[in-house]
Amino acid sequence: MPHSVPLLNDLLILLLASLPIAFLCSRFRLPVMVGFMLTGVLIGPAGLGLIAQAQEVEMLAEIGVVLLLFTIGLEFSLKRLLEMKRLVLGGGGLQVVLTMLVVLGLCLAVGRSFNQSLFFGFLFALSSTAIVLKSYMDRLEIDTPHGRAGVGILLFQDLCIVPMMLLTPILSGKEGSSFSNIAVRMGTALAVIAGIIVTARTIVPFLLGHIVRLRSPEVFIIFVVLVSLGTAWLTSLFGMSMALGAFVAGLVLSESEYSHQIVSDIMPFRDVFNSVFFVSIGMLLSLGFLLNHLWLVLLWVAALIVGKAVITLLAVRLLGNSLRVATMVGIGLAQVGEFSFILAKVGAAQGLLPTEDYQQFLAAAILSMMATPLLISLAPRLGLFLQAQFSPQSLLEPRLAREAKEGALSNHVIVVGYGLNGRNLTRVLARRGLAYLVLELNAETVRRAREEAVPIAYGDAVRREVLLHAGLQRAAILVLAISDQLASRHAVALARELNPHLYIIVRTRYLSEVSELYELGATQVIPEELETSIEIFARVLERYGVAPDLIQQEAEAVRQAGYEVLRSDTNPKALSCQQ
Repeated sequence: MPHSVPLLNDLLILLLASLPIAFLCSRFRLPVMVGFMLTGVLIGPAGLGLIAQAQEVEMLAEIGVVLLLFTIGLEFSLKRLLEMKRLVLGGGGLQVVLTMLVVLGLCLAVGRSFNQSLFFGFLFALSSTAIVLKSYMDRLEIDTPHGRAGVGILLFQDLCIVPMMLLTPILSGKEGSSFSNIAVRMGTALAVIAGIIVTARTIVPFLLGHIVRLRSPEVFIIFVVLVSLGTAWLTSLFGMSMALGAFVAGLVLSESEYSHQIVSDIMPFRDVFNSVFFVSIGMLLSLGFLLNHLWLVLLWVAALIVGKAVITLLAVRLLGNSLRVATMVGIGLAQVGEFSFILAKVGAAQGLLPTEDYQQFLAAAILSMMATPLLISLAPRLGLFLQAQFSPQSLLEPRLAREAKEGALSNHVIVVGYGLNGRNLTRVLARRGLAYLVLELNAETVRRAREEAVPIAYGDAVRREVLLHAGLQRAAILVLAISDQLASRHAVALARELNPHLYIIVRTRYLSEVSELYELGATQVIPEELETSIEIFARVLERYGVAPDLIQQEAEAVRQAGYEVLRSDTNPKALSCQQ
């Protein structure tokens, strides 16, 4: 009699069903994540029943979330996270507290008990780290203002999982938990995180260095997987999110010289397991319950998405972000998180979540998660629309607005973004005595720069009034040194409309974005992808003693070849700018 392995059977069914649906989603330009979740609905216990038990698949799905957060941590750094502390603590704290208070008030108003109402607040305060971060990564928006704000809030939510899990038994009135017990568990959790950070910064780099000397790719990748899964397992032992432990490990290893190699090695595993995660989410949906209670569930979904979007928008806005950025963050985080499912199971077992409520919650939560990639794709347009309708006329401080209005700012450079590129440019301009004005969306960056007497203002370059108050019509050059490509495109089009003779320089990441920026009115587009490759071979040739003029000739030849595919008779501006 042939031997059957249930997990292998389920995995084969899952992959076989996922391929055609993912193909159709890609063909019709729908997010592949939605396709994976639909696959789960189709093959799950409530669908065709091809996979009757989802528990083993859920175990693989958790590995996908762990690897996703590990790679996200590798792309951050401790220094960068410390710079985001205002977003993590301020934005995340406001979002969680406001959501819990609103849900608490609504549940009390319909006759629920206080403890049950607070538990509902726990469930709805969390958002989906895996889906939001995957969407931002696919859209190259992790490093944008709304991407950083979203990541900060999600990190705070992951930290909140510990007290929520510990408080749930107390809210149910069951024995075995006390506030002193919670204090001990919280202290232990913090000690574990501190221990992971210390270990990852001392012992792990030492071991990694010895493993690299073995020159064995197999041993290297095994060690990396061991670190990511091991830290996730360790944090789970103390009641914390596995994803949080993996993120902390990745965060510390990001400072290692091997971080880029780790990312490239772990990526294939992450993508496969992530797909399993999205399929497992779809498996939880009961089609029978959904069809029998369709309108009630849709009402839950609408209330959930609108309510969380507005609350998160308000929290991000209170931190001083523009309405456009706050709207994009609010829409991005307007769903229930994957950890809420675990919390809901605990609450149901403790009697805090009746069976009917549990099914309604599951259906609404899964539909909100399915809608997330589509909502994130619509968020930029909605953000621009709301900002145009409700944003204040000027976001510049009075002195700068007055100078611009009176003509004190003339023939100056407007620098949008005060990151590394913006700071380097303004230092050179200051040394040469050239007038400039910086527009920046990070309120903390603006505050620090003003303390250094930098002429900087809090303002969004996609706003007509902001550009006018910055003296765009009298400016000589506009430099867009930001990583938000949507904002760059709108700012270029708006600036060209307001000042047809303005010289506009735009920083972009990829060659594929160059053509559209030229068509919108940019004078010069600098793609980092191309310029980085030129810098690399220039350094190599310099090391071999090649003469500087020959290196320059090679650089120009590569630039010519790189831009060649983007030139056409219908885009003379691009051609003239590169010749």
